[in-house]
This record gives sequence, structure tokens and C-alpha cells, in this order.
Amino acid sequence: MPSWQKKVISMLPYEIIAKKRDGFRLTESEIEFMVSGFNNNHIPPYQMSAFLMAAYLKGLDKKETLEMTRSMLESGKIMNFSSLEKPVIDKHSTGGVGDKVSIVLAPLAACGGLIVPMACGRGLGHTGGTVDKLESIPGFNTQISSANLKKQIEKIGVAIIGQTPELAPADGKMYALRDVTGTVESIELTSASIMSKKLAEGIDGLVLDVKVGSGAFMKTREHAEKLARTMIDIGTGMGKKVTAIITDMNQPLGTTAGNILEIKECIDVLKNKGPADTKEITLILTGHMFYIAGKVKTPTEGKLLAKTLLENGSAYDKFIEIVKLQDGDTSFIENPSKFPQAKKKIEIKAAKSGYISKMETQQLGIACNSLGAGRITLETPIDFTAGIVFLRKIGNKVKKGEPIAVAHTNIKEHEDIILRVQDAITITGTKPKVPSLVHRVI
Repeated sequence: MPSWQKKVISMLPYEIIAKKRDGFRLTESEIEFMVSGFNNNHIPPYQMSAFLMAAYLKGLDKKETLEMTRSMLESGKIMNFSSLEKPVIDKHSTGGVGDKVSIVLAPLAACGGLIVPMACGRGLGHTGGTVDKLESIPGFNTQISSANLKKQIEKIGVAIIGQTPELAPADGKMYALRDVTGTVESIELTSASIMSKKLAEGIDGLVLDVKVGSGAFMKTREHAEKLARTMIDIGTGMGKKVTAIITDMNQPLGTTAGNILEIKECIDVLKNKGPADTKEITLILTGHMFYIAGKVKTPTEGKLLAKTLLENGSAYDKFIEIVKLQDGDTSFIENPSKFPQAKKKIEIKAAKSGYISKMETQQLGIACNSLGAGRITLETPIDFTAGIVFLRKIGNKVKKGEPIAVAHTNIKEHEDIILRVQDAITITGTKPKVPSLVHRVI
């Protein structure tokens, strides 16, 4: 009889790892033991890495996933904004290339009377991270305490922070391990990670932007919808309102990927300019936030409210307040030309004439990281100036030799990276159908 089928008085990490490795269901106490043990430094990273890989390969059922979420949630503080008597609603994206929506959405939603205590992550795998993008603004502090978070929320209704030792700290440590151990794509682990952070914010409701396509962690509609339903089940199990929107990631969102480049795009959108797709997704998601908060009768009404707040400058003004309160230098927002630029700007040209019909977006994200914009290991420093500007996207007509993208970098050896970008963009003689921005609302 395997040891885990016997009555165990004292749990051992390797027994729990082996139990999940062999496909058995874990008990609540076993999951709590692993999560709290790792969080308290009693279980070393190599054993947690093995546990995460076992969970990735064998999966977690609905009860295990809920318990994983609860254990990570209860590893730290849970915020409470009930005294403010306003709906506490947040949004989370599963990540993509060029996805900078949160930076525009958070101030926009707060302008509509919502409390938005947005905890975000750093870059994960081939995708960029909201925290890294915000930290490219000189002085911007994403690591504020829960006490200062509450003060800022009480003052302006919104804050955008990174994970702190106080909010779901176990998830923060596990998140970092997953990024470098090939366990990012697990639906259950991803769901538990996302929901533990969001529940720790003391939310009443959550809008999920679940990306699907070549640049998403979920490559198929089936997997994206499974992830969405898993997170909805967790939220429902915790008594929260949750809506999931399946959005496209078969090409980069907007025209930029890379930290400073994306911040500049956000500033444009906050001024009611910028790429149409970035603006449209932001308005749709914010509209759903207003809807689940009870501010409007339909998501369409919510989108119209968001559009008004963007057009009248309220969202831009609110973003300036966020930057100022979080110690960022607002002069860079008011005058984006102050941001530093990469020394090298390399044009990537069309190999032939035709239409851009496909973009292998994950490869573009990897190329962006390789240019210096993301992490290859936990210790890799980020070059905030690095990234890619996309001059053409799916459906655009191009001529041979015409620039279709520009790589920004400071590294010496970049030839292979440029080839990766070229290979990731397919040009054909037939004009393709442009992917829909939104596939489904769940």
C-alpha cells in the first residue's frame, strides 16, 4: 500500500509530490501543507518545483484547485474596502504580447465610481508584465504596503501595484518558480494564481480577459474557455461575481511590445488617440466592470460610459494622480519624449509583396524578450527601452522591402533575433480575414 493511503501523522513533502505524480487526488490538508510550507521557507524551491510539475502533468480537480486558491489567498492579508461603500471591481488578463490594457483601464474604471485595487504581475514566459511596464516610468513604485494601498484607494479610488509580501505571498513565490520551470500553461495553477491575487484585494467582482491564440498561453478556444470556467467556478465558490471575455491574441495588441514603448502607447490611448484595437478592448472590458458593479443596465451602456470618460480626459487625469501618488515622475507622462530610447532601431522589412496573413505572436514575444525587454531567467535585468514597434498587422498590404516592424535594442548580437521576427510574420498573396477582437463572453 502506498504511504499516502495510510494514516499519516507527519506529512513529508516528497510523499505528497509522489502522490500527485502518480495521479492521486490531494486532500485539503496536503495542499495547505505544501503551500504554507513553501511560503514559510520550510519546503525548498526544488521540492515546490517538483510539486508544481506533478500538478501540471496530472492536473488538479475542482476541489483541489479551489483549495490551492484558498491556501494561497490565506497566506497573507485580505483587503477590506467595505467602509468606502462603493463596488470593488477589478480586471485581470491572462497575458499576451502588447497587452497593456490594465494601465488604461484602471484609471478609467475608477473615474466611473469603482474601487479598483489592481494587483498585477511581472512578465511571465513570452508575455509582458504590467508591473515591469509601470516601473519603466522613473520613480514609479509598485511595491507599496497594504496600509498605503488603502490610503491611496480612499483618496483616489485606484492603485496599480505588484505582488507584495502581504497579499497572497505564497502565490508570488510560486509564480516566480512557474515562470522558469515550464509550468506556466497549467489551467488549474494559472486559475489559482490569478484568483488568489484578486480575492486578496477584497473584490466584489472581477472581469477576466482570457486571451486565446498564437500569443496566448491558451492556444485554442477549448482551452481558453476551460480556463475561463475554472476561474469563474473559483469566484463563484468564493461568493464573487465573475465575467470572462475570450479575446484574440493571434497578433500583438496595439502597435508596441516592450515596456517604455507600451507606456507611450497607453498615454496616447488615455488622450483618446492610439491604436483602435487597444482602445476598443479597454472600453469593452471597462464596460463589463461597470455592468457587474450595477452602475449600468447592460455592458453596452457600460462601454458608452467608459468612452465618455476617456474622451473627456477624466481617465488621463486619474492616471496622472496614480503616477504622482506612487512616486512616479509625471513629467514623463506629460512629455513622453523624455523617456530614454534604445541605441539601435533595426527595420524589419517585408521579404515579398502581399498581405500579412499570420503573426506567430508567441515567437514575437520571445524575440521581444531576447532584445532585452523581458527576463530569460529570474535574475535577468530588463532593458526598459527594448521592444518592437509593429508598423503592419494582419490584413495590411505590404510591398517587398517595406518596413513592417522596428526592433529597439541595445544588445550587440541581434541578427538571430531579427530573423525570428521575420520568420514569425507570414506574407501571402491573398488578403486574410482579420481576427475578431472578442470571441465570446462567458
